[in-house]
Amino acid sequence: MRLKHRKPLAVAILVTIAWMMLSGISGPLFGKLSTVQKNDNSKFLPDGVESNKAAVKLEKFTTGAKGEFPTLVLFLGDVTPEKVAGANVFVNSLGAKPLVDDKGALIKDKSGKEMKILISDYLFKNGQIGAFPSQDGKALLGNLPLDSTKATSQLPTDKPALPAVIKAIRYYASEFAKPNNFITHTTGLGGLFADLFGAFGGLDSSLLLTTGGVIALILIIVYRSPLLWILPLFTAMTALTLAGAVIYTLAKHNIITLDGQSQGILSVLVLGAATDYALLLIARYREELHLHESRFTAMKIAWRGVVEPIVASGSTVTLGLLVLLLSELTNNKGLGPVGAIGIVCAMVTILTFLPALLVLFGRWIFWPKKPKFDGHDEKLTGIWSKVANATAAHPRRYWLISGAALLILAAFASTLGANGLSTVQSFTQRTDSVIGQEELLKHFPGGQGQPTQVVTKESSAVAMTAKMKATHGVSDAVVAGAAIDGEVIVNVTLTDSPDSAKAIDNVPGIRKAAHEVDPTSLVGGTSAVYYDIHQATRHDRNLIIPVILLLIAIILGLLLRSILAAVLLLATVILSFLATLGACALVFHHIFHFAGEDSSFPLFAFVFLVALGIDYNIFLMTRVREESLKLGTRAGMIKGVTVTGGVITSAGIVLAATFTVLGILPLVFLAELGFAVSFGVLLDTLIVRSILVPALVHSIGAKTWWPSALSKESK
Repeated sequence: MRLKHRKPLAVAILVTIAWMMLSGISGPLFGKLSTVQKNDNSKFLPDGVESNKAAVKLEKFTTGAKGEFPTLVLFLGDVTPEKVAGANVFVNSLGAKPLVDDKGALIKDKSGKEMKILISDYLFKNGQIGAFPSQDGKALLGNLPLDSTKATSQLPTDKPALPAVIKAIRYYASEFAKPNNFITHTTGLGGLFADLFGAFGGLDSSLLLTTGGVIALILIIVYRSPLLWILPLFTAMTALTLAGAVIYTLAKHNIITLDGQSQGILSVLVLGAATDYALLLIARYREELHLHESRFTAMKIAWRGVVEPIVASGSTVTLGLLVLLLSELTNNKGLGPVGAIGIVCAMVTILTFLPALLVLFGRWIFWPKKPKFDGHDEKLTGIWSKVANATAAHPRRYWLISGAALLILAAFASTLGANGLSTVQSFTQRTDSVIGQEELLKHFPGGQGQPTQVVTKESSAVAMTAKMKATHGVSDAVVAGAAIDGEVIVNVTLTDSPDSAKAIDNVPGIRKAAHEVDPTSLVGGTSAVYYDIHQATRHDRNLIIPVILLLIAIILGLLLRSILAAVLLLATVILSFLATLGACALVFHHIFHFAGEDSSFPLFAFVFLVALGIDYNIFLMTRVREESLKLGTRAGMIKGVTVTGGVITSAGIVLAATFTVLGILPLVFLAELGFAVSFGVLLDTLIVRSILVPALVHSIGAKTWWPSALSKESK
């Protein structure tokens, strides 16, 4: 017996050593992942849209710099001519000042040595720097344009430059404000994006630690073991570091695009999915340990039993994410391969590394509830046995009640606007830039410092300026600078904040008016970029959702060898998704009081909810089919729900908890996505998979498996 097990033991040892060596390589690369992020919204759009065409034209007016990052320093208080003059001297002297922390100390390199890096290194070349008062005499606004390329680069410390630049500006502004009795805030795109970068700065530490802690706590409760939880969590972390290393390498060579949002989603997605797969494997392994004396034999049978549903589940999520490559937006395209790489790494790690660790540690890793070789399976009794038998006894009652509840929730889905959020509305916390933007609107036109820019023929400049001034939503319009190649720029100041819903809604009218004066004119700037992003998001939603549904239907049909079962499962998941959107509308608007939803929210929620939600139906129905071949559909469903109930519910709770962790980041979109996935996953595991699907299958009977031979059973 011992000789027989030497080979599998040797294989387990070699696999473990190989994974440990691989982790030694992937770990350091994962630690550098945030250094290859790109978070510039202006680069998300395809070249063919009008705002990008305008941006190309605008480059020739900027003497070689690629783009301006408007940064506004707001001073609140009584304004005098002397203070205006002093503010102008101050903002024009900022470039000569070095980067410092919030206490005024020079920033340090990796070795702790002070570095003297000047703010001027990040200023927009030939940009207009100055300060001017508000009409009410209660505020001063300093304009300090940054270069978007330089500001979004990395410091020698491998940290993003923008937060450090804005931190220094805020320090110097506060020093100027004190003797002048001003209150100061730094806002504009520079300030807002710096706070956004700061929000994502917690990804490497707080998000990861919180996610790991939540998973550890749930696993300890599930297994009631002081030891077993370590193996699935350690394996999941290994999968994450491997995914991070692959993504870092690809992003560094510009093969894929990574932004802070994608990195945050990657962490919870990989840890959640890997833990789910681990729960399924361990549950089946424990079940087989009761039936086989050898742990190697038990693992072999358990592995064969879970490899198909895990691969099918992972493939569904992977393909669903890869469909995002059809997106017009580069950040959506980036999330596709980033998430897909994470899921593939989770599958490979759980199906290779975890089995090796489990057989190496043996039965004692389950202590104090070590499974004995006794032919007993405690899962055939208990709460899930009662649930399974109850739905079997009265299937119509259960699917009518559960289906009606989901339909009622789904009815509220239409109230979910998803018309976009301004940058200010994107934060769940009141950062300095958010407060500054709110105060700015009280004293200056909303578009001050971030004009919508119209590139037009020099001969049309006067008419264009007059037309723009008469257009709805415009506060002022003026020709900026001299003509180049027979074209000029007309800077259009909007009455509303450039990234607000009102300003964005006015873009079509502004473009129509501009094209009436000069059909060759191009309208660009912040509001135009956001408008084109919203339009591209709607295009993506209408294209990607049907493609994902088709792919999932094909995978389910092949996996279950049944057309009817595939359609049935797909319909329940779609209903669950719509019910989740309805719940989100109620919670977001009436409990969380969010200003709205990002235009990409429905698409992201769909990708994760449908792809992940179908997982639990796959886990259930593959086991039901396996048991139905031996026992018949009715008995197979009862046993399938009974033996998978605990593990699938645990998996759903883990995944829901990990996505809830996204709420620790102060961003509305991630908080909304985290809630949607968490609520939707729990809805799938507790209602759809436990009650609705079993009740429907009991009502339909063996015909569920049509057109396979199993549909002709007599049991």
